[in-house]
Amino acid sequence: MKKKVRMIDIVMLQAAVVIYSINTVIAKLVSDQPFMSAKFIALYFLEFAVLGIYAICWQQMIKKFELSIAYANKAMTLLWSLLWSVLIFRDSITLPKVIGVLLVVAGTIVINSEATDESTQEDQT
Repeated sequence: MKKKVRMIDIVMLQAAVVIYSINTVIAKLVSDQPFMSAKFIALYFLEFAVLGIYAICWQQMIKKFELSIAYANKAMTLLWSLLWSVLIFRDSITLPKVIGVLLVVAGTIVINSEATDESTQEDQT
């Protein structure tokens, strides 16, 4: 079943992906804490809360998108995780990482443009 996809829907899907990528940052922060310390527990519950918010957003997004399109967009987590690793953890960016992320971004753009083209063609018929 084809679903009507608007640009705002794609932006909202990417916002859900950003929320999911924040979970990876929190997980890294949790891993640096002593097991069962106050910070460990607080960050662990924060991670759980972020995953809950993401789950609600994801459920709303798969109502608007075909599952194959929504899941392909989830790969954009790589871009956001790379960005967070540089900004927060001061990791280095290497050429292979950049090439890999650019390939994922290009693929996601292709998938999204096909989804919006199909919904536009349906509107015209």
